[in-house]
Amino acid sequence: MEPVFIYGIKNCDTMKKTFTWLQGHCVPYTFHDYKKEGIDQKALEIALDQCGWETVINKRGTTWRKLPDEAKNNMDKALAIQVATENPSIVKRPLIIHKEKALLGFNVDIYSEIFRE
Repeated sequence: MEPVFIYGIKNCDTMKKTFTWLQGHCVPYTFHDYKKEGIDQKALEIALDQCGWETVINKRGTTWRKLPDEAKNNMDKALAIQVATENPSIVKRPLIIHKEKALLGFNVDIYSEIFRE
């Protein structure tokens, strides 16, 4: 199986569901912790190119709410890269990169299709 890279924060409940699902289905992965390692620029750019900033950036969290209105009102890919680099927790979790494809969030149906045994 091609490598699976997971980006996020270890103690996030959605991340824990993802780890449990992948381990239960024997899907090996490499985890990149935003808190310890910051955002991975290549993974961020893949996600933004494939999904758009509107999907990649979590607009429901406290990090988004704390942004100045000017940043929220003028968000685009370049600003999303800057904001996510400074505040990695603003990126929806988990961000999974598999076969150069970005997946966001925990979804059993999508995981079952992509990680068929």
